[in-house]
Amino acid sequence: MDRATDLRWYEALQQILAGAHLWRPDEVAPALDVVMARLRIRTRIWVVNYEQTALTPLPQPGPAPEVLPIDGTLPGRVFTRVRSAPAGDGPGYRWWTPMVDGTDRLGVIEFVGGDAAVAREEAFPERCELVAGLVGHLMNSAKQRGDHLERARRSQPMSTAAELLWASLPPLTASFDRAVVSAVLQPCYDVGGDGFDYAVDDGVMWLAVLDAAGRGLEAGLTCTVALAALRAARRAGGGLVDQARAVDTALTGQFRDSRFATAVLAELHLDTGRLRYLNAGHPAPVVLRGGRAVLELKAGRRLPLGLPDAAAEVAEETFEPDDRLLLYTDGVTEARTSGGERFGLFRMIDLVERNAAAALPAPETVRRLARAVIEHQGRPPADDATLVLVEWSAAASLNTLPTATQPDEIEEPA
Repeated sequence: MDRATDLRWYEALQQILAGAHLWRPDEVAPALDVVMARLRIRTRIWVVNYEQTALTPLPQPGPAPEVLPIDGTLPGRVFTRVRSAPAGDGPGYRWWTPMVDGTDRLGVIEFVGGDAAVAREEAFPERCELVAGLVGHLMNSAKQRGDHLERARRSQPMSTAAELLWASLPPLTASFDRAVVSAVLQPCYDVGGDGFDYAVDDGVMWLAVLDAAGRGLEAGLTCTVALAALRAARRAGGGLVDQARAVDTALTGQFRDSRFATAVLAELHLDTGRLRYLNAGHPAPVVLRGGRAVLELKAGRRLPLGLPDAAAEVAEETFEPDDRLLLYTDGVTEARTSGGERFGLFRMIDLVERNAAAALPAPETVRRLARAVIEHQGRPPADDATLVLVEWSAAASLNTLPTATQPDEIEEPA
C-alpha cells in the first residue's frame, strides 16, 4: 500500500473534520468537493427524500443533475442494499457509496476519479467509505444548525403536526451487535398521531409504537406528550407498567378531552432473547422465525394509554436467534383501495416473508412494505401507517453496515 497516498487521504479526513466545525449546512457538499479535488477526486452528495423514493443532489457549483429515483437505478440500489459499487471506467470513473449516520441511511455519495489510476488504487473503495462515514456523521450535526439539508429532503411542505412529530423521533434505523431496529412512517408530510421510540442500554432494547386517537395537530400533541412521558419514566428506571402509567398520568393531567393512544411497549433482553411486552389496545405484533410468521403476541392486554388500567400485566415470550418482531399500527392493515379492499394482515405478513427470503436489510424491508401500502391505496393515505421491525440477529446487524461490492451483486431479486 502506498504510504504517500495513505497520508494524502489522512490529510483530507483531517481537513473535512476541521472544516466541519464552522461549516454551514449549505457548505457541506461544496466544501467536501473542494477537499477531495486535491486528491484528483470530485464528489457529490445525494440525500434521500422523506418518502424514501428518490435521491436529491445537494447544490454545489456547476450544472445540477436531475433527481434520481431509488427504484431501478444503480445509486438507488447502493442506497437500498447499503453496498458500494462502481459505475463506468477510465476518466470519470465513478464509485457510489452509501452515506449513513451509524446505520441510519441518509443517502449516497458519488466519487468521481479524475483518472483511472486514482480510482483503481487498491484501497479506493474502503477510503471512499471512510469519507462517506465521516460525512454522514457530520451531516447529522450540521442539520441542527440550519434548514438547508431539511429542505433538500422535502418534495412538499410538511404539516405542523408532522414537523412536531419528526422532531421527537429517534433515527429510523439503529443497529447494535446483536439486534437491528428499523421504522417507517407514512404519510411522511402529514403524519401526526403515530410514533415510535427505542433505546438500548445495559443489554436491553426498549421499544414502543403508538397510535394516538384523532388526526392532525391534536393527535400529534397526544403522541408527542406520550413519547415524552414514556422516556421520562424509562430514564428514571421505570419498567413497562411504570411507563404506561406515566403516559396515563400525562394525558389525563394535560388534556381535558379524554385523549388516548393505543400502544405496544416492549423490552427485549439481547443476551437471552427474553421479550416482555404490554399491549394497550393495539394490533398484536407478529413474530417471524426462519422467514415465516409463527406467532401473534396477543397477551399482556390493558386499556389504551390515557385510560388508567390497574389490572395490566406484562406478558413474556422467548426469541430464538434470528427472530424478527414486526410492530405496526392499524393504518397499515386497514389501508383500502378505492373499492374498499383492505391491505390486510395476510398481505403484510406475506410481503415481510418474501423480503426475508431475499435477505434484504431491515430498513429496506420496511421501506418496501410501506411503498406497497401506498400503492395498494392508489391515493393519499386516509390514516397514519407505521411499521417497526426488530431483528435479534448479529448477521442482520452486519447487513446494515456499508460494504464494497460489484454491480451484479446488488441486482434486485426477481
